[in-house]
Amino acid sequence: MFADIIIPFPLQKLFIYKVPEELISDCLPGKRAIVQFGSKRIYTGLIRNVHFKKPDYETKNILAIIDKIPIISKIQFQFWDWIVAYYMCSYGDIFKAALPAGLKLQSQTNISISDVKQPDDINKKEKMLFDFLNKEKSVNIKMLEKKFDYNIIPTLKKLIDRKLILSEEHIKETYKKKTEIFIKLSDKLYDNESFGESLNRLKNAPKQTELLLNFTYIAKYGSELFGGIEPANKIKKSDLLKHSKSSPAILNELIKKGYLIAEKTEVNRLIQNNFTLQKHNVLNQYQKKALLEIRQLFLEKDVVLLKGVTASGKTEIYIKLIKEQIDKGKQVLYLLPEIALTTQIINRLKNIFGDKAGVYHSKFSDAERVEIWNNLQNYKKADSYKIILGVRSSIFLPFRELGLIIIDEEHDTSYKQFDPAPRYNARDAAVVLAKLHGVKVLQGTATPSIESFFNAKIGKFGLVEINNRYKNIQLPEIIIADMREARRRKQMKSLFTPLLLESIKTALSKKEQIILFQNRRGFSPFLECETCGWIPKCKNCDVSLTYHKYSERLVCHYCAYSYNVPKECLACGEIAIITRGFGTEKIENEINKFFPDAVTSRMDYDSTRSKKAFHNIIYNFENRKTDILIGTQMVSKGLDFDNVGIVGIINANNLLNFQDFRAFERAYQLMAQVSGRAGRKNKQGKVIIQTSDKKHTIIKDVIKNDYENMFETQLTDRQQFKYPPFYRIIIIKLKHKKEKELDYTAEITAKKLRKVFGERVLGPEYQVIRRIKNLYIKNILIKIEKKRSTAKAKKLIIQTVNSVKAIPQSKYVNFIFDVDPM
Repeated sequence: MFADIIIPFPLQKLFIYKVPEELISDCLPGKRAIVQFGSKRIYTGLIRNVHFKKPDYETKNILAIIDKIPIISKIQFQFWDWIVAYYMCSYGDIFKAALPAGLKLQSQTNISISDVKQPDDINKKEKMLFDFLNKEKSVNIKMLEKKFDYNIIPTLKKLIDRKLILSEEHIKETYKKKTEIFIKLSDKLYDNESFGESLNRLKNAPKQTELLLNFTYIAKYGSELFGGIEPANKIKKSDLLKHSKSSPAILNELIKKGYLIAEKTEVNRLIQNNFTLQKHNVLNQYQKKALLEIRQLFLEKDVVLLKGVTASGKTEIYIKLIKEQIDKGKQVLYLLPEIALTTQIINRLKNIFGDKAGVYHSKFSDAERVEIWNNLQNYKKADSYKIILGVRSSIFLPFRELGLIIIDEEHDTSYKQFDPAPRYNARDAAVVLAKLHGVKVLQGTATPSIESFFNAKIGKFGLVEINNRYKNIQLPEIIIADMREARRRKQMKSLFTPLLLESIKTALSKKEQIILFQNRRGFSPFLECETCGWIPKCKNCDVSLTYHKYSERLVCHYCAYSYNVPKECLACGEIAIITRGFGTEKIENEINKFFPDAVTSRMDYDSTRSKKAFHNIIYNFENRKTDILIGTQMVSKGLDFDNVGIVGIINANNLLNFQDFRAFERAYQLMAQVSGRAGRKNKQGKVIIQTSDKKHTIIKDVIKNDYENMFETQLTDRQQFKYPPFYRIIIIKLKHKKEKELDYTAEITAKKLRKVFGERVLGPEYQVIRRIKNLYIKNILIKIEKKRSTAKAKKLIIQTVNSVKAIPQSKYVNFIFDVDPM
């Protein structure tokens, strides 16, 4: 018997391994297998197929099979097959993206001293290595690479060849079950007489007596201190010590004397909270009508688009549909584009569904993600999740009884994976996943993507609209602040027009909150020497370094290269270095000067790197501990705050001046969405848009809330210039560290592609930032008519690229396929 194994590498084919006789009965598709790949390294592979076709080459044996039951189902594999074919990636790419790291075992290389005596002819570097290994005995190779500040691999190879040091492979298991120590009463103390005698024996140890009495009280009645614990016959050691205000030494004495027993118990990493469940809100007439229309459309359409203005109550409709599926014993996948959104939504879901609702995203540890995976695998258990609220990677989770997929804020570009592969769009992939499970998809947004709205217009998707806000609150008043006129009159104060500053002042006096939006993080996009014009650039990328005042460093947002801000110009030596442009950090700095008594907070990539950062920022703003929230596009995505009186868009021009056919669509969506954060619950809010081009058509559409006009205008342009939704786009990115080799390969590739696709091929052209991470990048763009077979086109593209790779000069050029780029 042989097995096709998926290896966690971006390789175009599966590898065949022989199944040893003792493993034949255990060898099933979807199980993990331990295999050797290469001369020594051990990896976790995934069994894709089992067969009896002996290959023409000598095969290695599967070393072990990990799982008792498959962890990947037949439907999941069908889903993987579609992603591989459609997004032109490998199974290894999906394997790495889909499974939590804790489910992928691999070997690590350990280095140790051999029995051979240290010779006299070793050099200084070799002696330093020997001395270190003598002290540490056995060291992981990655630790050695960090310890020594030079390339240590050649030295290691030389010493291994001379048999002076040994190299061994060890399986590294990253996931371990979590355990806690629990304390319980000894069996001999369960009757009153024995307990009384024990207290007498402890009369000379008052602190031990007090702890024992505290334990019995908490075990019977629980404790309200420090958040409270429920009555139980076993109490977590840390909880007991905290609630009884005792010490580990006193507890250890009671355990040593046999009055209490300590047990190590496996515990769940997933947070389980005892929520007081609330009743579902009553829907208004518009929501009821929309819900009825959705149910009717689901009878004939696989996908329904719910287009509802901001604050129209779309989430309440989702909750109704979720409850219907849970009552049927089904699971629901609720997709969101941004981790920040999960913080608010999960609280709403848990208030109604309790611990049936779970969250899945990259801020969780590997161990937590493994436990969520296992929780869904064991879907029949009472404590298994019925709802998963997650970002794009959630589409790979092992749903067994999926009943519905909800895609909120479906227009958002965050659903598209950019790097690394697979470069999938979770919104589109979720539609395919739903079809495989035989379930429906509900997409929701106030500003649909042009592709989705087009699909609804031509009848491919169902369309339901809500044009009224919940409780009939008016849409926010949108006012233009003319920056050009304010500059002409010398009225600009730092980054702000008088209108915006006065509006903020008025809102603060009314105890209202403010959101300020700028789609650029950092303090300043770049620094410049006023004397000679020198601008600090990244050494690895063709881009200027962004100034971050908080850390006083210049940072590349592409490769993370950074250094401290120089005190003088590195070109001319002058100290006349000034900041140019602005980001969220500078806005926060400037707003604090104008309103020093206001509490400000910032929500961008830099301020939300820790696991609880999103929760803390949103919690403080939601509970009115923060007056002004400054953020990037994170603040525009579906967040629900009931006390926001003013939303300020600091510079709308930045959104409109991108070299991208989607620039106007995205600008409209961002401005409309961030505007929708104002005046959601109590009264009409106000939006101030600062711009130098108040007559721009997109600005006018935002003011009128005229999505239809934006859609029709953009649709006409896209049809004329052959863009989606009328054409599909595939970008081939070519990367190489040398321009000459890249130019040669790009020209050859484009020439060969034109022989097949003709004028559909554009390029090659260097992208806007031509070098990133020391690799030059050229793009070839292919436009394919919707009516043409994209499967056939992709096959021809891969054949062409493979023929180019066979040319010696192009051997080391990296080719990347990006299907339906955003």
